[in-house]
Amino acid sequence: MVTYEITARVDPPLIDRYERYMREHHIPDVLATGCFQAAAFTRAEPGRYRIRYEAPTEATLQQYLGTHAQRLRADFAANFSSGVELNREVWHWLQGW
Repeated sequence: MVTYEITARVDPPLIDRYERYMREHHIPDVLATGCFQAAAFTRAEPGRYRIRYEAPTEATLQQYLGTHAQRLRADFAANFSSGVELNREVWHWLQGW
């Protein structure tokens, strides 16, 4: 299993719109690609978020990145051209308990 994780810092005036967009549009659109088995949208504090997508294999994640990511990132940028700082990481599953 591979986790694709995005952390976001969102400027206060954008928080409500960001949360609504992520819940209603972006996360469902990412899941609709069929490349991920699950997703989680979490908040540490207002304006600080983590989105985790679980891919079954590295190949499936690469399929998402090569086929779908550019379109979905462009849509995100069209909705949030400023005021949101993103960091992306890939985590590889070693063991679970």
